[in-house]
Amino acid sequence: MINKTKLALGIATATLTMAGALVSPQAMALSKADRVAEAANNKVDALEAQMQAMQAELNRLKAEKSRPSADAGKVQELDQWMNSVKSAPKESKRSKDNMVFFRGGYAHMFRARNDVLTGGQTVLNSGNTNKSGYDLGAGFDFSLNDNLFGFMDNTEVLAELMFEYKHFGVRHAQTTVQGSNPLCATTFLAGSVTNATGQDCANVTVSQFTLSAAPKIKFMKGSALRPWVIPVGLAMHVISPPSNGVTVFNPGAMFALGADYKIWKDIYVGADARYHWTADNADGVKTDGYTAGGYLGIGF
Repeated sequence: MINKTKLALGIATATLTMAGALVSPQAMALSKADRVAEAANNKVDALEAQMQAMQAELNRLKAEKSRPSADAGKVQELDQWMNSVKSAPKESKRSKDNMVFFRGGYAHMFRARNDVLTGGQTVLNSGNTNKSGYDLGAGFDFSLNDNLFGFMDNTEVLAELMFEYKHFGVRHAQTTVQGSNPLCATTFLAGSVTNATGQDCANVTVSQFTLSAAPKIKFMKGSALRPWVIPVGLAMHVISPPSNGVTVFNPGAMFALGADYKIWKDIYVGADARYHWTADNADGVKTDGYTAGGYLGIGF
């Protein structure tokens, strides 16, 4: 019985050994293929991860390149400024807007003088002086603004300072020895009226000095012809001889319009008309009137 059992056990052992020998190579081959496949899959996953990382980095670089930096913006602004400067019209020489001018012309006062010192209001002589005469003067223009302080292009604002002398003739005050200039202690010598020192005091020069300051608006800047207007200005009048009240000063307002033309380089010729108005008279002497004339200007 024991021998049979040992025999059976030997046969079973041999069978299992042969089965294991047959199964082991297949199992080993299968395990190696799985490892190769797993390694290949791991390499594919690693390559895919690397490709995704490279793609992300490439996208980031593209985004930074497309986004303008601060330096790139400054460079672009500088390029635009340079292009605008190149395209702007070039001036060969800066215009000289300030001007000094010399003026002369016709002067007229609305009411002639008829006071004691001009030979009127005497017993034998009540005549009036001339109302018309000539005018001489000079002035200065100083440029303040080129566009009427932002309200109108090519419209210049200037400050004008001007003085003028107006001559209305010489009044012969003598009528008789008693009717001569009452403020002159006179003697009658050879048909003339003289004072105690022998100087002739029969004639009186009627004149007026005016100093004015005003804003001047000049149009069409850049062109040869420049019309202008003074909306209102301040004028100070000094009369000669004094009035009956020995007053010589009378302030008022001045209005003017004119135009000048550039004839050569910074040389200008022009013409204007000016109206002088005063609210009151200088103790009986009215200084209202107007002047009209031409002027020669030099720009600087």
